[in-house]
Amino acid sequence: MPYDSLVMAAICHELNQAIVGYRIERVFQPDSSEVHLLLHSPRGDSRLLLSAHARLARVHLTRHSKTNPVNPPAFCMLLRKHLEGGRITGIQQQGLDRIMHITIEALDELGRLAEKRLVCEIMGKHSNLILLDDRQQIIDGIRRYSHSVSRHREVLPGRPYIAPPAQPKANPGQVSEERFAALLLEQEWQLPVPTALQQILNGVSPVLAREICFRAGLEPGAKVEQCGQYEITSLWRTAREIFTSAAAGRFAPCLAWQKNIPNDFAALPLTHLDGCHLVQGASMMEIVDLYYHWQKKQEQTASLKQALLAVTRREISRLEKIIALQAESLQGAADAEKWRIYGELVTANLYRLQKGDAVLEAENYYEPDSPPVSIPLDPQLTPSQNAQAYFKKYNKARATRQAATARLEQSRQELAYLQEVETSVQLAEEPETLQQIRRELVDEGYLAPERAETGARKSDKTPPREPQPLKLLLPGDYQVLVGKNNRQNDHITMRLARPEDIWLHTKDIPGAHVLIRTAGRPVPEDVLLQAACLAAYFSRAREATSVPVDYTLRKHVRKPKGAKPGYVIYEEQKTLYVRPDPELVEKLLNSSGTPD
Repeated sequence: MPYDSLVMAAICHELNQAIVGYRIERVFQPDSSEVHLLLHSPRGDSRLLLSAHARLARVHLTRHSKTNPVNPPAFCMLLRKHLEGGRITGIQQQGLDRIMHITIEALDELGRLAEKRLVCEIMGKHSNLILLDDRQQIIDGIRRYSHSVSRHREVLPGRPYIAPPAQPKANPGQVSEERFAALLLEQEWQLPVPTALQQILNGVSPVLAREICFRAGLEPGAKVEQCGQYEITSLWRTAREIFTSAAAGRFAPCLAWQKNIPNDFAALPLTHLDGCHLVQGASMMEIVDLYYHWQKKQEQTASLKQALLAVTRREISRLEKIIALQAESLQGAADAEKWRIYGELVTANLYRLQKGDAVLEAENYYEPDSPPVSIPLDPQLTPSQNAQAYFKKYNKARATRQAATARLEQSRQELAYLQEVETSVQLAEEPETLQQIRRELVDEGYLAPERAETGARKSDKTPPREPQPLKLLLPGDYQVLVGKNNRQNDHITMRLARPEDIWLHTKDIPGAHVLIRTAGRPVPEDVLLQAACLAAYFSRAREATSVPVDYTLRKHVRKPKGAKPGYVIYEEQKTLYVRPDPELVEKLLNSSGTPD
């Protein structure tokens, strides 16, 4: 998705109408590449976001605030010194480049009004925010670099500002048809037309190039060699019309949705996209703010998910090794019964033995047909002492076996818990859900608290929010609750559920607790099957074709004392086999009847 030249033109147009004359109240820098300007005027307050992020660089008004560091970065302090109290007097785009100049009238060190300029360069990994004085000299940039990095210019305090080098491309709104045709036909004949348009026209992004081709009537995979005079004229007229409208300030911002995901946006309707729902009517800045907020949320989700999966998988691997060793130890303790039998046989044959005997040959009457057995003896011990030695071995092995069995069961329960956590992390789609899982792992001792958590006083800590499980409405107004992590599972099962509610969970597979609130009514089969489908979908078996799902009344579910979050045992269950149906789940999630 591009924050291309047309998008910047639309945003410049909107900003000139929205914030010119506003005063800069405060400056914040939430992270190394992003600055927020808090603006004030009698018409109200606004927040202007300026980002030089390598992938998410942009400029627009935003409704979303961010947590600021305790110690502001040096660039933030410099902007506060030069811009706070100043008024925005103009906003301009540099030609068709993605470079925006924000002009600010502010007091200088001597108390005189001086013109400052904040240059926002949106150029991918080369994006930058640069503050200039009234002589067009650099005060500082959010990213500094010298000639060792760029031969074209330096971004250092005191250096004159030099704009990024202009690209040798034609202006789509001004190029003649003859010049356009010559430039296009100079390209390689096997080159796709959208790629060729990007190479010859200034301000044309990949998505805009595809839109121009579509509107001009060309096939998506058309090559330059397939362009005759008719196609060239159609391409030239389409590009000219788009950029002429933009120059006149006529924009039609569009956001393309695909399965509830904001897929793309532009300053004009993207008619070439298949399988997308186009939404128009909002301002360009509202669309950009929504899209990038979603992108940032997805980035945070992916980062947190990766970190939590690393922790859970490390602990799962550790436990699997421990369980293997404990199982081996338990196997070694399986000789306990043999020592008891040896002790019994020695005792039964005391009359045949005397001190100094090294072996007892006897019949093992504890087994069918009483097969012969050779029992080693210690010649230094009396027959009675040999028997007692075997009984001591038996008692020690039995105690070892009992302890090893208890430890093995505890380890298996912990492994099942961590597998539930891993599944919850994999299925989580929101940072809030992952933060709840992280706090759970902190509480259980698998993660250390963050610095902010360790440094806060008890009185400063805000009480944790009540878990918010997923709430859905099935046919017949049956409410269904779905836990998205172990805390929510416990909350659903142990606090919200009533004895006659129906509880569901995948059989021997990590997954969510699902609860049908019956309100004392019988549950139809279709409601039960849909709830089972939800249990299968929100489990590790989401991709399977047939998943066993147990269901029982809530009164038959209990949590053992001291059990980890999400762990329960149940009885009197029945089992359904269902297929996780993504379309059904999506329909239920999007249902307008979903309760709050």
